[in-house]
Amino acid sequence: MKLSNRMIKIVKNIVFFILLVAILPVRAQITSSSPYSQFGLGDLKGSLLPQNRAMGGLSQGIRKPGSYDNINLANPASYSSLELTTFDVGASMDIRKLSKNGISGKNQLNSTLSHINFGVPINRFSALSFGLVPYTDLGYQFSNAGLIDTNKVNYIYSGEGGISKAYMGYGFKLGNKFSFGFNLAYLFGNLKQNRAFEFANELTTVFNSRTQYSNSVGGLSYDYGLQFSTEITDKTKFIFGYTGNSGSSLNSRNNTVTTRYKKDVLGNEQATSDSTYFAQGTKNKISMPLTHTAGFAFEKTNGWLIGADVSYSRWSDYREGAINPGLNDSYGIIVGGQITPDANAIANYFKLVDYRFGIKYDKTFIQIGNNDINQYALTFGFGLPLPRNRSSFYKINLSAELGQRGTDKNDLVRDRYLNLNLGFTLNDKWFQKTYIE
Repeated sequence: MKLSNRMIKIVKNIVFFILLVAILPVRAQITSSSPYSQFGLGDLKGSLLPQNRAMGGLSQGIRKPGSYDNINLANPASYSSLELTTFDVGASMDIRKLSKNGISGKNQLNSTLSHINFGVPINRFSALSFGLVPYTDLGYQFSNAGLIDTNKVNYIYSGEGGISKAYMGYGFKLGNKFSFGFNLAYLFGNLKQNRAFEFANELTTVFNSRTQYSNSVGGLSYDYGLQFSTEITDKTKFIFGYTGNSGSSLNSRNNTVTTRYKKDVLGNEQATSDSTYFAQGTKNKISMPLTHTAGFAFEKTNGWLIGADVSYSRWSDYREGAINPGLNDSYGIIVGGQITPDANAIANYFKLVDYRFGIKYDKTFIQIGNNDINQYALTFGFGLPLPRNRSSFYKINLSAELGQRGTDKNDLVRDRYLNLNLGFTLNDKWFQKTYIE
């Protein structure tokens, strides 16, 4: 698949324009809009690129699916498969609709930069990876009606923020079948949550109250992984993978402010009257849970791949100081795969495309009353190769996840969503030495 240098330049400019448009509104918006994000540190995003997300999040048995190098930071042992310097950047868009008691709200749309990652081979047997990915997203706003004596009041809850993950990892081969790796990461971010009550019928005559919580989080974490790969035939192989972590401890600094305020006849908030409570810089420790993930994949070289993962996290061990805010152990199951009709096709571009699919189920760490909050999703996506330029290889990766979390029964909230991810992958020989046998 050869094109002129001018055409290649046009294609590359189009790609970067698409990414720029997707990334521009990133930090001006809340990146989540689900009431379930209020639990723990927010919605867990997972260390996954669009390639993996399109396969349901399949990662443990993934090394080099197809003819392109791939950064699979969910299992650092996979870094040892990198043969070329790999750069991956992307953005995501989230469309959500909430419903309760049969009543649906409006569609809510958010977008954000999803990742920027590098993979650099050190030699034939090992490679480094580093980058920045989101770790959690916090974003919600809802209200409940109640009574204080005979007065109607509205309880209003909102939150925004998130935690990012900056990481560096190393993976290496040990013999022909085993690979090992680890990631060292720094987690950091700010979480803001508000709780208020307002008198519904006394707009101008009484003071309402709001408590604002601001939590600055930072700390180190690490995870480790292994992969075992063996050939079944000349073109097919079996790969087993496992990752775990030690359960990290994060530092937390909290600010709490309670203020009183009034509203005018139109319902607009007026200047605050005073602060009735203020606590600055309260330090705390956040204990993260142990997480284990294992899975496998069967792969035909440059043809197809199918696999499954299972995961388990001890969120019952999660602590904010000495308190577990009602979180429970969670587990998940993923089945996914990829098909490339003909990686060497010349006349038919659609035979070069990677077609990806997956399904997943999660029993989340959230339980409300006696109701487990479960999540189901279908995923699909495409890997679209672009014209190569000498030693450079380009691919656009698209993924979509259509899912549901929770239910609208038992006075709960059903969260339906469509998550879209766009990524741009570059393989090249940057920073590499030429080895002579």
